[in-house]
Amino acid sequence: MELTRGTKVLITGANGGLGQAMARAFHALGASLVLSGRRADALAQVAEETGARVVVADLGRREDLDRLHQTTEDMDVVVFNAALPGSGALLEYTPEQIDKVLEVNLRGPVQGGRHYAERMVARGRGSLVFISSISGKVATQGQSLYNATKFGLRGFALALREDLRGTGVGVSTVFPGFIRDAGMFADTGVKLPAGAGTRTPEDVARAVLRAVRDDVAEVDVAAFEQVLGGYLFPLAPGLVNAIQRASGGGAIAQRMADAQRAKR
Repeated sequence: MELTRGTKVLITGANGGLGQAMARAFHALGASLVLSGRRADALAQVAEETGARVVVADLGRREDLDRLHQTTEDMDVVVFNAALPGSGALLEYTPEQIDKVLEVNLRGPVQGGRHYAERMVARGRGSLVFISSISGKVATQGQSLYNATKFGLRGFALALREDLRGTGVGVSTVFPGFIRDAGMFADTGVKLPAGAGTRTPEDVARAVLRAVRDDVAEVDVAAFEQVLGGYLFPLAPGLVNAIQRASGGGAIAQRMADAQRAKR
């Protein structure tokens, strides 16, 4: 899809660094932005920079999701970026906490895909971009709930892409790995082992622009070893999990869960 001045773009989860990097990237191309997030104060600076309209919404609340849909009917591009960490052992979660992660990470994007796709198909153009994670390709210790939502998001987006083939509406999924400087992983302050690679929020933003422009089905934004793991996991999940254990993946997952516990 061609990105021209005035292209209407909605980005959910724009409170955080990844969403804000995307907002700045689209703004540099002259897009007309709508930014959604739970906290107006966190959205204020990037909204001022980009001239964006702000819709404050907690996508874990169905009434807020409905209101977001009702006030953003005619988007050309929608980036489904909002997500909760969902880290930690499943047995540590209450049923209510499980439902909240499922609402934000999976139900929200599915319902949003349904809502915006209908309107885009009627116009014969548009692009839907779902922000998954390398955790949507590789299951890891201490990430069962997050894995479930991100694997599910990948399957949904791939099937929706086939459903919408020939309509003029593109569907893409972006898979960030460990992202430094901003985002859920960076916010934990957890240090990776020497040699483990990271990418930047700007790398993710460039991947989103590429996905929209070229209608790419999937784009990885991760270091080589993480991308390789994504390719190998369907073929040899036991081997990949053994490598993770040997490289201290369990300890990293536990430190991330401890840092993100307050976000459940």
